[in-house]
Amino acid sequence: MFFTRKRQITPLETIRKQLKKKMNHSPSVLNKLTFLEKELLNQIRQMTQEHNLNNVTRTKAYLEFYLRHPEIHWAFLGHMVSRNGGWNMTDLKGEFLGKLLSRKEQESFFHFLERGNWLIFQDIYPQFLLYEESLKQNRPMFYLFPQLNISMFLETIWDYFWSDRDTYILCIASIINEQSYLEQRVVQNPHYQKEVFNKIEFHLQNWLPFNQILFPSEGTHVKGQTLQQFQSLHERISLGKRLYAVLFKNTDFHRQALDWAKCHPHTGSRKDYWPHLFNDVNEGVPGIAYPLRLKSCQLRKGARRIYSPKLEHVWKNVSQPEAEPGDWFHDISVVDYLDDDLEMMDGEIKIEYCKTLEWLEVAALAKKAANLF
Repeated sequence: MFFTRKRQITPLETIRKQLKKKMNHSPSVLNKLTFLEKELLNQIRQMTQEHNLNNVTRTKAYLEFYLRHPEIHWAFLGHMVSRNGGWNMTDLKGEFLGKLLSRKEQESFFHFLERGNWLIFQDIYPQFLLYEESLKQNRPMFYLFPQLNISMFLETIWDYFWSDRDTYILCIASIINEQSYLEQRVVQNPHYQKEVFNKIEFHLQNWLPFNQILFPSEGTHVKGQTLQQFQSLHERISLGKRLYAVLFKNTDFHRQALDWAKCHPHTGSRKDYWPHLFNDVNEGVPGIAYPLRLKSCQLRKGARRIYSPKLEHVWKNVSQPEAEPGDWFHDISVVDYLDDDLEMMDGEIKIEYCKTLEWLEVAALAKKAANLF
C-alpha cells in the first residue's frame, strides 16, 4: 500500500483563505467594546496625534519603535524612507529647488508630501501601539483595527504574524497597505492631480530628486533605489520591496545603516548625512554670483556648501483634516506581492544621485541667468 504525503499549505495560501473569510464577515461595532478597550483606543489615538506633528517627530517615532521591536522591519524601513520625505520637503526651500520653483509650487509640493507623510503615520503607528499592547497582554488585539479604520488586509496579516512570526510578509504587507492607502487619498486626489502631477516640473524627473530614495551609512556611503513612475501603484509597491531588499537582505549594510541612524538624529537637512557637501546655514552672500561648485559629489576648491535647511526653519506644522474613510482592500490578488521574489540588492545609487545634484545646480544657475534678461 502506498501513502501520498499531504501537500503543505503555503503561507500565501493561508493568508488568502483568511482574507476571503474576513471579507465575508462584518467588523465589530463600537458598542461591543469594553470600557478598557475604549480607553486603550483613546490612548492610541492621542499618542499617535502627539507624534504626528511633522516629519521630524514621525521619523523619530519610527526609529524608537524599531529599537524596541526589531522584529517589525517596516518601522526601520519607514524611518529611513521618512527621512527622505523630510529631505524632499526642505529641498523645496533649499539651494536649487528654491530657485527653480515658484513659491506657490513650493507650497503645493510641500502639502502633497506632508499629507502623504501624515496619512501613513496615522494609519501605521496605531498598528504598532496595538502590537505593543498585545505583547503586554500576551494575546492578539488586532480585532480592534476596524475601530481605528485600519484595513482588514492588515488585520489578517498581523494575526498571521502573531502565530507565524514571518517578518518579511508583515513588512511587505505593510508596504502594500500604505501605498494602496495613499492611492485614492493622495495620488488620485483631484487637487494633487491638478496642483502637483499636472505641473511640468513634476514630469522633469531627471532634475527632481523626489524619485531617489537614499539610505546613508558610515562615511559618505549611500545605497538606495530610484522610482521611475510615481503615479503607478505597482511601481511604488515594487520599489518598496526593492528598498526592503537593500536594507534587510544585506546584514552588514543593515547594521551600518542602523548605527548611522542612531548616531544622526533626523533634522530634515541633508547635512545629516553629507556635512562636507551641505550646510543648514546659507553660506552665500546676496548679490554675488557663484560658479559651478560640484564635481562628483565633491566641492571644488574654495566653494561654499549647498544650503539644505532644517525642517523646523522653513516649514511650520500643518493641521491636517481627518483621513478620508474607506478600506482600499477589495482585490485578493494583492497577496501575490507577498511572494519573496527578490535576492539581495546592491543598491548603489551614489553616482546617479551625484549627477542629479550637478544637473540641479546647472538648472538653477541657468534659471537665475535667464531672470537677469
